[in-house]
Amino acid sequence: MALDGAYLRMLKLEIEQNAVGSRIDRIYQPSREEIIFLLRSRGWSGRLLLSAGADSPRIHYTEQPFENPKTPPMFCMFLRKHLTGAKLLGVRQMGMDRVLYLDFEATNELGDLVNITVAAEIMGRHSNIILIDGDGKVMDSIKRVDQEMSGVRPILPGIRYTEPPRQDKLNLLETDDETLKARILSEKSADLAKSLMGSLEGFSSVLTREITAYTIHGQDADKNALTKDQWDRLFFFLGKIREALSTGEGKFTTVFDQDGKPREFSFVDITQYGALVVSKTYGSPSALLDSFYSERVRLERMKQRSNDLLRMLLNTTDRLARKIAAQKEELAACADREELKKKGELLTANLWKMKKGDRVVTVEDYYNDNREMDIELDPALSPVDNAQKYYKEYRKAATAEKMLQKLIVEGEAELQYVDSVFDAVSRTSGESELLEIRQELSEQGYLKNYKNKNKLLKAQPPLKYRTSDGYLVWCGRNNKQNDKLTCRDARPWDIWFHTQGFAGSHVILVTEGTDLNDLPDRTVEEAAAIAAWNSKARGAALIPVDYTQVKNVKKPNGAKPGMVIFDHYYTLYSTPDEEKVAAMAEEK
Repeated sequence: MALDGAYLRMLKLEIEQNAVGSRIDRIYQPSREEIIFLLRSRGWSGRLLLSAGADSPRIHYTEQPFENPKTPPMFCMFLRKHLTGAKLLGVRQMGMDRVLYLDFEATNELGDLVNITVAAEIMGRHSNIILIDGDGKVMDSIKRVDQEMSGVRPILPGIRYTEPPRQDKLNLLETDDETLKARILSEKSADLAKSLMGSLEGFSSVLTREITAYTIHGQDADKNALTKDQWDRLFFFLGKIREALSTGEGKFTTVFDQDGKPREFSFVDITQYGALVVSKTYGSPSALLDSFYSERVRLERMKQRSNDLLRMLLNTTDRLARKIAAQKEELAACADREELKKKGELLTANLWKMKKGDRVVTVEDYYNDNREMDIELDPALSPVDNAQKYYKEYRKAATAEKMLQKLIVEGEAELQYVDSVFDAVSRTSGESELLEIRQELSEQGYLKNYKNKNKLLKAQPPLKYRTSDGYLVWCGRNNKQNDKLTCRDARPWDIWFHTQGFAGSHVILVTEGTDLNDLPDRTVEEAAAIAAWNSKARGAALIPVDYTQVKNVKKPNGAKPGMVIFDHYYTLYSTPDEEKVAAMAEEK
């Protein structure tokens, strides 16, 4: 669902309440289409995120960790030059539309006070973040729009800023019930929800459907068939929405589908889906959006940055799978090698029956009750050479069987390793983690001619958690960290966890010497939940997790990073729960 104008109104009120009078302390640009203002005032600070991404345009406070590039982009440097230290004077919205203006008082290069406005246009693929001077001219924008891209409304430095064209709709805060009723009835569609969306500025389909569900109570949604009581219900609900839009007090609700994925959000309770969804409320409009978009945006950002790695790993997986399948087919053919040996022995015992030029010989099979058996011959070979030919093919098949068994084991181990790297890439949260994985793949020979151009980028530490009983839990971000945690950092009496049959992180429960049998069951279950969540199987309902003392975990000589063997282990089943795992996280 996209952010609508009505919800943006709630964000406007929240920003006004907290940030007006604060100053911009720092400015970051973590990605190509995202800006973060660190705002500070006496006794308060907040990070305001502005995003012009086509799939997730928005503006709200954020608590999410962002990894910033080592070198700030040019637009970020431009913003720092003009807005660092600027004071937020006010927040304006274009009617009830999806455009928000942040008015700042800044100091120019001469030390004079000037007014600068940041326009956040939340309009799908046309979203933009624009810097406007006191004369109404564009200073710069995160997306420049030239005449070829838009002959109607170019966005370039020096051009006078013009507002996006507004739709011919009514603003609920400025409209009485009678005028709105007439407008609803004048809409072409008979459907009440569609007529509401066509009449009211800034109202999304989820909001108008919720209004309709409250109005008709499962009856016909034809606006022309509404009774007086239903009209009264409609305007009562709109009155509650009008009050919420005036005060900023709403029920900020997200509904999740049966797979746990966020589906819709609004500032009113969402009841239209009944028992098909699960709802969750948040304390503020920003808290809702921060949760709704965080995982989706993280995955999209990392997908863009890791697309080449994922493609290479998928191709490698496909190549290995085809190679192993061919080797297994060859191995199956080697199963007939004993038949080759038997034919060689039978020919050796019946040399007197053969002569050069024969194509077949009939012999008595003394392995099978002396039944007659036909053996094919090569007419170009002598009887002795024909027998030796079968012996040679037997020895070749026996040697091939041994080699193929070894190659298949090695191939399956490599396939398991590539799968573990793919899982690590899919769960990365920052560029430094990707660089570590690229370095690992380079060392293992999968990336040719790789050069780390970001050597100054600090490597991320392992993920850190704290259980309900106060025990520390470490979780590796990639295979090299897994090796370091398990083989170097962990103590022999600490507990090692890993998902059974799935790629995932090594998880170490630091016991401080406490025996495994004396650990609280809850602590062991929570550590297993951390291992289940930080694995390829995080989307499953129930995941087997193996655990044992670190002293029972060994790394074979020559094994690839992250690959270990272990014994004397236990298994418990855990359900991945993002909220519970996040609640235990101490560091991101």
